[in-house]
Amino acid sequence: MPRTDPGATPPQSPQAAGGTSGAASAPADPDQPETARIRLGDLLQAFSDPLRRRVVHRLAAEGEVGCGEIELPVSRATGSYHFRILRTAGWTHTRRAGRERYVSLRRADLEARFPGLVEALLRADAAERGTAADAPPHDTRPQDPPRP
Repeated sequence: MPRTDPGATPPQSPQAAGGTSGAASAPADPDQPETARIRLGDLLQAFSDPLRRRVVHRLAAEGEVGCGEIELPVSRATGSYHFRILRTAGWTHTRRAGRERYVSLRRADLEARFPGLVEALLRADAAERGTAADAPPHDTRPQDPPRP
């Protein structure tokens, strides 16, 4: 759904979203929800799949990435399905530049809607996989000291 809500935050430029590309563009797909329409249940359901969690971790660490640059161990059609699930849940923003599609995490929108959710989910997933020490830091807030 395109952003038409007068109170909605305007789409971020690629630089604001952490991307490296030039001019900002409109979403490539109209099914990206407005910030106010992002639902917690949809986010959690989309994040429940290990492949989609991998994509979210990559976007959190690298910013905007070309869809073709994210290697997934599935067919192209299945990969497109997973990107669509993330986009329609509100996790990602997709933009088109020529024939290429670029995807980025909607970090600012998600933080505005559900403060702390993205970081909490990324940390919980990394801890569950036992990669908390290997995972790149996603924010600079001080961490609690380890318990003895």
